[in-house]
Amino acid sequence: MTRTTSAVARALERIGRLDPALHAFIELWPDEALAREREAVARRLPLGGLPFAVKGPSGIRSFAARRLIAAGGSPVGATSVPGPGTHWQTWGQGAHGRTVNPWRADRTPGGSSAGSAVAVATGMAELATGSDGAGSVRIPAAWCGVFGLKTTNGLLPSPDRSGLASAGVLARSAAAAEPYLREVVAGGGPDSAAPAPPLPLPLPAVYSENLGFAEVDPEVAAVVRAAVDRLVAAGTVRLLGRDAALLDPVRAWTAIRGGSPDDPEAVRVRRTNDERLETLLTGGALLLTPVTPNRPHGHEGPGDLYSTALTWAFNLSGHPAASLPAGFTGDGCPVGLQLVAARGADVRLLAAARAVEDALPAAPVPPAAGRPAAGR
Repeated sequence: MTRTTSAVARALERIGRLDPALHAFIELWPDEALAREREAVARRLPLGGLPFAVKGPSGIRSFAARRLIAAGGSPVGATSVPGPGTHWQTWGQGAHGRTVNPWRADRTPGGSSAGSAVAVATGMAELATGSDGAGSVRIPAAWCGVFGLKTTNGLLPSPDRSGLASAGVLARSAAAAEPYLREVVAGGGPDSAAPAPPLPLPLPAVYSENLGFAEVDPEVAAVVRAAVDRLVAAGTVRLLGRDAALLDPVRAWTAIRGGSPDDPEAVRVRRTNDERLETLLTGGALLLTPVTPNRPHGHEGPGDLYSTALTWAFNLSGHPAASLPAGFTGDGCPVGLQLVAARGADVRLLAAARAVEDALPAAPVPPAAGRPAAGR
């Protein structure tokens, strides 16, 4: 069989082989996925039966899933999200147990797009939909060693009435996320068929270890700084002397999530950070930070530490933000590099992420992915 006609079959084989230990899926749709693949190939649809996963039990009804299906994508199943009543949304609950990190089974994969990150990290899906209200795409992407993108808030339909959550995608790489940008964000069609043209290098960027307020694990900070230094040495990035000092968004985010967008503190933090980000990102500059202040925590939770400390500011501001693999801590935990761009610059952000990706070592495959089956 050719790759086009066997992609879904290979994805389903991997799910059957790997998911009993990883618990990334809560539902599977093998017959429907194979039928959609056959139809996509017969009709010569752009995605040709590309196997993808959707986040959570309602993911198949999302705008992104509908767009991907219309373009010839084949949803293979719904991925895990945190269970009801979970205080810390940085883990997942699969059909048969808690979702485990493919790099270290004693650690969480992050969340709430937990299963989506695990599915793409281990090759059980070529890409997966996600949603990000405080870091729910970027955190699991960082902790599973894959690419994750939160789109500009309001760019795509979202059921979140607070306006904090935005649609997103997880894929093995920025390059592998191109179909999502093409078919979901750009709307498909002949004008969006080609990937975004390469950006002129070096990319102007501002680096911040802590955004002016977060307490970051020194080893996490060192991994990200080493990745940034490599980008500078490669001529991919040119650092600007701008101070990325934002106000801690914790109270503002909490107030807005709780239904109080006019809370004086929320209004003050939002206005101040918006002004500072506008200055930082002037001239098409990127903002570079660690994705999380911590490494993946155990399944019992992070305690009093906010894994969202460096991500949720951009849910408040609405800027698109991505996570790329930056390296590993000494105990084998993946670390993510966060890229933030101007509002609406999602396609440019993906092009920047591809340039960054090209200058960094290729992300390895996690141990839990195992070896391909014979003949695959």
